[in-house]
Amino acid sequence: MKKTIFEITKMDCPSEENLIRMKLDGISSIVNLDFDIPNRTLTVFHTGESFLIEKSLLELNLGAKKISTGETNQTDFKENENQKKLLWMVLAINFVFFVIEMTTGVFSKSMGLVADSLDMLADSFVYGISLFAVGGTLIKKKRIAKLAGYFQIILAIIGFLEVLRRFFGEEKLPNFSTMIVVSILALIANGICLYILQKSKSKKEAHMKASMIFTSNDVIINLGVIIAGVLVSWLQSSKPDLIIGTIVFVLVVQGAMRILKLSK
Repeated sequence: MKKTIFEITKMDCPSEENLIRMKLDGISSIVNLDFDIPNRTLTVFHTGESFLIEKSLLELNLGAKKISTGETNQTDFKENENQKKLLWMVLAINFVFFVIEMTTGVFSKSMGLVADSLDMLADSFVYGISLFAVGGTLIKKKRIAKLAGYFQIILAIIGFLEVLRRFFGEEKLPNFSTMIVVSILALIANGICLYILQKSKSKKEAHMKASMIFTSNDVIINLGVIIAGVLVSWLQSSKPDLIIGTIVFVLVVQGAMRILKLSK
């Protein structure tokens, strides 16, 4: 048995963990994966060489870098029996907030909220792929990943077109108070998701949870929408909302491209 440790600089939240699990699924030499999200490291227990594992991780463009590899006597790995239940909880939270942010975004005329809702939907796709394809073949998982990736890209393109229409047209100011309140609730929801997914980790990692939450892309996006809401109120302009919406749409497309890579 060998143990290879990878540093993955862009592994900010459990969403990336699921992408990595799917990417490495099917590599028969892998015995166990041990993720340390706060420290952005992945320990892979495997037989044979690590070349194929390293190649697969590099294809995700998450900043993977092999730190060390060596022999290990460890053979007992305890799987988390509650993992599926935790994933269902996180999927539910993400999907509920997708609906909330999309609905309030449309009625408040906020592209920032609409874009953030798509980011929530993107996370839901990742967790959903992991859950609905459990026990399925690798081909089945890749088909689901391809559908999810293209669906996200289509939604993001529609969002970009709407941003352009509003930028060059006469549009009423978005409701900044709705933007701020809903984004704060989404911020709390993301924090709860991260906490739920870390419940299965050892207690000694508890002190790392705060830093993990505040370096999460989802949390940064929530804060961006809140700031945009404040600027809309201050400047009496819809431009800050359109700018944050555009930035988030770009992030959604990047996430979709990662998912599409899993279908290759």
